[in-house]
Amino acid sequence: MELLNGADMGFVIISAALVMLMVPGLALFYGGMVRSKNVLSITVQNYAALVIISLQWIFVGYSLAFGPDTNGVIGGFDWSFLKNIGIAPNADYAGTIPHLEFVIFQLMFSAITVAVISGSVAERMTFPAFLVFALLWSTLVYDPITHWVWGTNGWLKNLGVLDFAGGHPVEINSGISGLVAAIVIGKRKKASPEPHHIPMAILGGGLLWFGWFGFNAGSALSMNYVAVNAFVTTNTSAAAGAVGWIACEWIIYKKPTALGIVSGAIAGLVAITQGAGFVSPMSAVFMGLVGGILSFFAIAVLKRKLGYDDTLDAFGCHGVAGIWGSIATAIFASKSVNPAGADGLIYGNFGLLKIHLISTCATALYAAIVTFLIIKIMSYFMNIRATSKDEAEGLDLSLHGEEAYSGFNR
Repeated sequence: MELLNGADMGFVIISAALVMLMVPGLALFYGGMVRSKNVLSITVQNYAALVIISLQWIFVGYSLAFGPDTNGVIGGFDWSFLKNIGIAPNADYAGTIPHLEFVIFQLMFSAITVAVISGSVAERMTFPAFLVFALLWSTLVYDPITHWVWGTNGWLKNLGVLDFAGGHPVEINSGISGLVAAIVIGKRKKASPEPHHIPMAILGGGLLWFGWFGFNAGSALSMNYVAVNAFVTTNTSAAAGAVGWIACEWIIYKKPTALGIVSGAIAGLVAITQGAGFVSPMSAVFMGLVGGILSFFAIAVLKRKLGYDDTLDAFGCHGVAGIWGSIATAIFASKSVNPAGADGLIYGNFGLLKIHLISTCATALYAAIVTFLIIKIMSYFMNIRATSKDEAEGLDLSLHGEEAYSGFNR
């Protein structure tokens, strides 16, 4: 009890609230990019992710993700229903804040990860199917991968992976899973991008940027220099990502777009998530710049060439920039920034890059296979996709009986 630190407690609880704010931020970002007849549908899915995970996490999710184990793959049920979790800190995770506070901080990570996947299947996945998918996916995909990376005996953690704020369980995981879900469910009847409210999307992107400070800096779990560095690298990478994306738009299309600036910033935020507390601000410039460029080409070129319908580009942004973030962390990590980390490739440590290539492939492969199986098995028991009639009418009316804008539909 004497180890509790009031400043750290305040810092982490505010950070948890900032991560929670990312859910409505994502709802606005996604909501602005879909057609007006589907804005409520995607918004409801985002909030439903928060509702479902808020219960799943305290029932079994946290115990599976962070609980004690002997296998390095997944935790047991020792902490299910928050058994033996209270004000006393758990030194394995955060020695200066209550264990229960660590639980709620990590809960928000799980919630936003599930919400991200909704963007890949927007405008065609039924609401009941999304509810079931969110519960199964968080339990069978998010929780195990989180345990691999952050569990006290996780096999990737034991391998030496550096993941400060969720490059593997959040970004790579959601991006790959979203791509698989989009392919298995199939294309929309009308798959051309039609953002109905760009200012809404821009506002949502701004809230995501703001919330990301809690996501990354808060992952230090203490008010210290590492948290400050993570805050600075997060902002720096976001700005560089915006520059990278806009430069591509300007050169190729001759016109920079407002949505492009925000999309590039988010790609930069994704790229820095894994290394925020391990790399310097100058390294973050390069990481964000490349992240923005890679995401732009994944969405503007790769997506069109391969023909998959990742509606709101969860893979193009979170998957692609997340994979780059894993590689870049292994290149630029420095013990001078965080003594608890490791030196990367530019400091002569090729071993860290090898570890991160293994961890990236393992995360992507597991996420792809299990997501595929979840959706396929679900399809035998329920309708995953809205009917052609419902899709044409719009999911707001057909599934929820509401209109976002009375008298206006597109």
